[in-house]
Amino acid sequence: MNKLLIVIIILIFSTFSTFSAALALTFGHDTLAIKTASGERYFPVDVAETLPQQERGLMYRTRLADDYGMLFVMKADSDITMWMKNTPLSLDMLFIDKRGRIVYIAAQTTPESTAIVRAGRPVRAVLELKGGVAAKDGIRVGDRVMSRYFAP
Repeated sequence: MNKLLIVIIILIFSTFSTFSAALALTFGHDTLAIKTASGERYFPVDVAETLPQQERGLMYRTRLADDYGMLFVMKADSDITMWMKNTPLSLDMLFIDKRGRIVYIAAQTTPESTAIVRAGRPVRAVLELKGGVAAKDGIRVGDRVMSRYFAP
């Protein structure tokens, strides 16, 4: 009985430690600008460059300001796939090429969905904004994202 209790305590502790470490994950920060037909729109963003950061993304967040986002940056162009698992907010996903051009927008994605979202072509990054912000701010395919992560 004592051995079983010890095993249970160890399992609970290790699970809690792993979960706590995931919650404590930190992100880089940056501010980017999107050039639209009606002018520039600025967004402070959390930056997800590492695999653990990218796996976590905006999961479990229950609030996101209209002027804030998360930028997922890859080291090279790739067929980036995203989903909404454990994400209770609707998001706009802006898929961006290496020059900063928005090539696809998945608008107002479904919260908690495990459906795969992709641009259908290689991209360098994905910017996630609160659902509806892209339409509200007039952000469209072809607009340019200005950031140190994209070639001028």
